[in-house]
Amino acid sequence: MEEVPVDDQSPVSPFSKWRDDFSRAFQYFLDRSAPHIVNRWLGTLAAAAVYVLRVYYLHGFFVISYGLGIYILNLLIGFMSPKVDPELEVLDGGASSPTKDSYEYRPFTRRLPEFKFWYAITKALCVAFLMTFLSIFDVPVFWPILFFYWFFLFFLTMKRLITHMIKHRYVPFNFGKQKYSGKRPAQSTSGSRRD
Repeated sequence: MEEVPVDDQSPVSPFSKWRDDFSRAFQYFLDRSAPHIVNRWLGTLAAAAVYVLRVYYLHGFFVISYGLGIYILNLLIGFMSPKVDPELEVLDGGASSPTKDSYEYRPFTRRLPEFKFWYAITKALCVAFLMTFLSIFDVPVFWPILFFYWFFLFFLTMKRLITHMIKHRYVPFNFGKQKYSGKRPAQSTSGSRRD
């Protein structure tokens, strides 16, 4: 059998080169947006407002909106849940979550980090928005039933999550790094001052 020599400089199609360049540029801007949390979420809220206005003016695509709502609810569960479930950790024989004051403090680690949560919601909104341009997805349904069913699912899910948070004493929200004022200078009790 003959060996085929491999060229280091094989011809690259223009489409694959463009795709790689676009992917690299997109990842660059995505990485640059990571520290700008408020601006990212404002952009996502603007995209959500555009989607809601489009659905409102078209009076349709309620099934798409319901699917989007279920997907966002699923992402919210991952965002508010700990990476390691304390109930499963106890069953496996590992260290349990800190339920007494004597245990060491462990920061809350999410199953779904904030950046991935934001990115998934933004992508879902964009896909749902693009789906509103295809009439095949405009299935006629009685939307109040879908809305109340979604609200019922949301209520049950939040009740379960909040009960889990109370039971295992964790808070899924972080309000920034705690700031300490440092040690206060000791007051002399003798009343005399040194100069």
